[in-house]
Amino acid sequence: MPTVSVIIVNYNGIHLLKDCLESLREQTYKDFETILVDNASTDGSLEFVRRVYPGVRIVANSVNKGYGGGNNNGIRIAEGKYIAVLNNDTKVDRDWLKNLVSAVEVDSSIGMCASKILNYHNPDIIDNTGMLMYRDGLARGRGRLERDLGQYDRQEEVFFPSGCAALYRKEMFDDIGLFDEDFFLYLDDVDIGLRGRLAGWRCIYVPEAVVYHRYSATTEPYSPLKAFLVERNRIWIVIKYFPFSLILVNPFYTLLRYLYQFYGLLAGRGAGSQMMRRESPLQMFLVLTKAYASALRGFGKMIKKRRMLKAIKRVNDSDIYQWLQKFGMTVKEIALKD
Repeated sequence: MPTVSVIIVNYNGIHLLKDCLESLREQTYKDFETILVDNASTDGSLEFVRRVYPGVRIVANSVNKGYGGGNNNGIRIAEGKYIAVLNNDTKVDRDWLKNLVSAVEVDSSIGMCASKILNYHNPDIIDNTGMLMYRDGLARGRGRLERDLGQYDRQEEVFFPSGCAALYRKEMFDDIGLFDEDFFLYLDDVDIGLRGRLAGWRCIYVPEAVVYHRYSATTEPYSPLKAFLVERNRIWIVIKYFPFSLILVNPFYTLLRYLYQFYGLLAGRGAGSQMMRRESPLQMFLVLTKAYASALRGFGKMIKKRRMLKAIKRVNDSDIYQWLQKFGMTVKEIALKD
């Protein structure tokens, strides 16, 4: 039985797979299997992998099941003690798996490990080193777009890992369940990270586990679809996990974010400004309206899931407030940075 099962979800990423799979082939840590879950690609991805990488286990979905659904398909057949999820638009350092396994083996309470993720095209720029959260449910990579000067070179506890390149203890999935497939894409890592935290699992950032990431190479970074899914899914995060008192004040934090994003539009700063260069104000208003309508339709389902979480909850609401204080970020960070 391999120690690690590396799961790569792919959708029309044939142009990305060689870099990713070659870097796995060169790992110094050999006790792992690679599982490629293909979400109904039409670009020849499956044929390429079968021909060039015959040792890769393949799950071929007939429809696009998104990030969570794809990873779940891989987890269900995985044989490893640990599950590593890896985006297809990455290249990993040759010691990536060795360093992750060394870190997680130290303490059985560690359920998640975050990698040091750098920009593929400019490795001096940080993509993320674990995740931070704003109090309306949005999350952002720690250190994103900062120059890497060694400020994140210490192994330490972080909130939860980015789903771009993370290691999870299989036992944690057995304890808390798999990814929430209703999210489809974006914030799936936030959902599973919070659920793990709720059940008492910890997350460690491993700076020696280096990954190079082409940011949003498989999806448009500032597309209406991404804006819709992110806004809807962050509402579902709030409903599922936030203490009731924080849900009540959540509209205040969201309104404050919208105000700062509006300022960002005028000043040409932030992701909102980038999106407005591509879409009209009316289009963005319709996207937000659609997101809120979709979130409302799923409200009952999320409330049901919230109640089910009581069975695994091993922390108090005060712990959640402490996490948001320790691993939180300001409205300026979430609204005015790309």
